[in-house]
Amino acid sequence: MPSPHRSDHNHLLAALPDDEFGRIASHLELVPLQLGDMLYEPGGQLQHAYFPTTAAVSLHYVMETGASAEAAGVGNEGVVGISLFMGGSTTPSSAVVQIAGDACRLEARLLNHEFKRGGVMQRVLLRYTQALITQMSQTAVCNRHHSVEQQLCRWLLSTLDRVPAREFVVTQEQIAGTLGVRRESITEAAARLQNAGVIRYRRGHIAVLERSGLATRACECYSVVAKETNRLLSAVQYRQNTAVVAVR
Repeated sequence: MPSPHRSDHNHLLAALPDDEFGRIASHLELVPLQLGDMLYEPGGQLQHAYFPTTAAVSLHYVMETGASAEAAGVGNEGVVGISLFMGGSTTPSSAVVQIAGDACRLEARLLNHEFKRGGVMQRVLLRYTQALITQMSQTAVCNRHHSVEQQLCRWLLSTLDRVPAREFVVTQEQIAGTLGVRRESITEAAARLQNAGVIRYRRGHIAVLERSGLATRACECYSVVAKETNRLLSAVQYRQNTAVVAVR
């Protein structure tokens, strides 16, 4: 028997009225996303959009040298694959699963068909795209002007917003690659946060013990992005019924 899963754990799917959601509900496929999974590569043709429910995905730009850094993160507030409805089918970035979990997957042609109807889905996806652009712009400024500790706090706060737990599996090397900094810098910043009782780090597991401690140490970039995302999506009316998606 298929296992039920609440699609409204993803905010964008939850924003759709019953009639619009009903047209895609039977086509949504719940898929497990493992740490390090590549959802798409630079220049690759996108076949699906992913609406994370409990996973977090990092949008990376990779240099010719192999170095990379995160341009934005996507969790239950958004969708991976905006190029599908923005007019292109490829992107120079890659999408890598950073926190394992689940996502609702939808074929590209079905997403495009519903988007072109011009209903609530179109409005919600465009608003989310604006929020994503804000995140990308703020990340660029943050990486240039703020300390590694501030960037780490920003990243941890954003991750907390996207996943249901306060502890997640991620290595210092992965965080360093995400922020585009040296691993030693992450080790030093994480040690300071742990000594202050803000986080606990052990064997690739990070547990947030005091969110307020992260908030006081983070730069303004986290709050700028959070406020803009809330502003753009605050008018969303969520469905009252519990929508389920079958695990296939």
